[in-house]
Amino acid sequence: MSSSCTGNCSADSGASPRFRKALWIALIVNALMLAVEIAGSLASGSVSLLADAVDFGGDAANYALSLAVLSLGLRWRSRAALVKGWSMGLYGAFVLGKAAWEATGSTAPEPVTMAGIGLLALLANVSVAVLLFTFRSGDANMRSVWLCSRNDAIVNLLIIIAAAGVFGTGTAWPDLLVAAAVSMLALWSSVSVVRQAKAELAAHRPARGAHAH
Repeated sequence: MSSSCTGNCSADSGASPRFRKALWIALIVNALMLAVEIAGSLASGSVSLLADAVDFGGDAANYALSLAVLSLGLRWRSRAALVKGWSMGLYGAFVLGKAAWEATGSTAPEPVTMAGIGLLALLANVSVAVLLFTFRSGDANMRSVWLCSRNDAIVNLLIIIAAAGVFGTGTAWPDLLVAAAVSMLALWSSVSVVRQAKAELAAHRPARGAHAH
């Protein structure tokens, strides 16, 4: 957690025009990639692509939420981060359950489509991550935005590796293992963001009896 925002931080710390513009770009990119990856998942039969598509959709919603609270105070931004942290956790649990279900009788996905979509998603997410890199040490809301983009780039690398594994083995296990890894990454980030958001809310909770005078 950054020490540059202590005491009574103003909303300006998270509402700079550069950060707002970066969020709009990230929102548009994630919304477009949601559609691309759903189509890619249906075409290839890849569970990890479907998991990543759900993640793109969640990220688009999270960027929209971040934009909605940028001009508000730190408490509201921390509350938004808390919502995003819990949504990361729910997403991770969903992906883990989906991977476990598919493991009971899934067929191998089509690796060329899987790798191509994974590479396109990687380029999109690396671009967004570079755009948001400057804001990675801000409040919990800004940190959660950075973690989303960073995690997505890692996931896309894993999907490309899984596609090679599917091609080499002719089985679905590399795809399912990456889907499980995606879920664990989401769960870990969820814990990190929720902890920081709760700490910020506790630090800026009004003192009891403050409104009594």
